[in-house]
Amino acid sequence: MRYTRAGVRRHAVIFLASGAYLGYAPVASGTFGTLAGVALYPVFDRLRTLSLPLYLLTFCGLVAAAIAIAGEAEQLFGEKDSGKITIDEVSGYIAATLFVRPTLAGVVASFVLFRFFDVAKLWPASYFDRQVHGGPGVVLDDVVSGFYANLALRAFAWCGLLTL
Repeated sequence: MRYTRAGVRRHAVIFLASGAYLGYAPVASGTFGTLAGVALYPVFDRLRTLSLPLYLLTFCGLVAAAIAIAGEAEQLFGEKDSGKITIDEVSGYIAATLFVRPTLAGVVASFVLFRFFDVAKLWPASYFDRQVHGGPGVVLDDVVSGFYANLALRAFAWCGLLTL
């Protein structure tokens, strides 16, 4: 079997864009794709404890890489915001967990809240989803939804319903 540079790149883009193929789940691919974000959550939290600038820079790098990869994956799949692309859910879930310690309650609450806001698509997430094309449109609606989930987590914690 002969590997070409283009073939290896294609497979790498599909692997990353689909969240290690979780995007190929027959139902609720976004929910399954979010699980890849759950797996990365402790890694990001460790970065937070090591260096705040590195933590924030890594998050921005993740979002930038997700935009590039999602844009290329859209072309490979030949469809706008394909359900197979779940790297946007990974970025959105990490946004939901920024500056939140990874407790079991935090992981579950951030997962549920992120999925809620990702489906609800409150403005400006709906703007990015409908009006922005390519990788930025695929990813930024999920990042905005993740920020909404993060704010909701903090509101629950402020009300004493959750310990962060």
